[in-house]
Amino acid sequence: MDKAKEKDTQPEAVSSVLKVFAILEALAKQKDIGITELSQRLMMSKSTTYRFLQTMKNLGFVYQEGETDKYGLTIKLFEVGACALEYTDLVPLADKEMQKIANQTNEALHLGIFEGHEIVYLHKIDSGYNLRMYSRIGRRNPLYSTAIGKVLMSDLDDDRVREILKDVEFKRHTENTLENVDQLLAELKDVRQQHFAQDNEEQEAGLRCIAAPVYNRFGRIIAGVSISLPTVRFEEENLESLVKLLQNAGKNISENLGFHHYPV
Repeated sequence: MDKAKEKDTQPEAVSSVLKVFAILEALAKQKDIGITELSQRLMMSKSTTYRFLQTMKNLGFVYQEGETDKYGLTIKLFEVGACALEYTDLVPLADKEMQKIANQTNEALHLGIFEGHEIVYLHKIDSGYNLRMYSRIGRRNPLYSTAIGKVLMSDLDDDRVREILKDVEFKRHTENTLENVDQLLAELKDVRQQHFAQDNEEQEAGLRCIAAPVYNRFGRIIAGVSISLPTVRFEEENLESLVKLLQNAGKNISENLGFHHYPV
């Protein structure tokens, strides 16, 4: 699009956004309202109001009372807002717990969430050692080859996992990377029982990661908190203590989010 055309379309786009939010605010103030009353209140034509309402209805933000001309808000806006609020609270709550582990281990800590068929890092604390993994907030990694990804998927049934990963290529990042969804599902059985997951040099050679779940107030896993360390600093006999540190952090974060039945 050339600059002249872009300038021409910008005012129309802004106007449309303003109209959408005006409709949302009007519907928030009155539970059920007809098109005629709504269009008069917002000083919009009935045809324009109808067009916007139908689009918002198709997107799931508005419902229509049967065949009448009355409309109201669904709970989808609440769900979107609740998610935003949940993640706003999540980072500072997690940071406090992650700092405790970092002070004890001097290793890297990450907080990750589910997005599409990948994990996204929301927060991190770098290792104090010179030899450490590269990462950044906002970076994405596969679900199938990361400890956080496995923890997040452990909250889903097998059919849902298959659906999410149906178009995902299982790339062999290392010799230990899982080759297919069947191998992953077999491992997820253990994750669900143990309430922690491991990345045993599956995403990056020479790097071990362990992760524990974080639950929201409804008891669903919304995030994973992990510790990452090079294999040269990892000792198998320390696995249990690292898992306990992570699960204790996950428990404390979950309780602050309103969930008081952490499984371990």
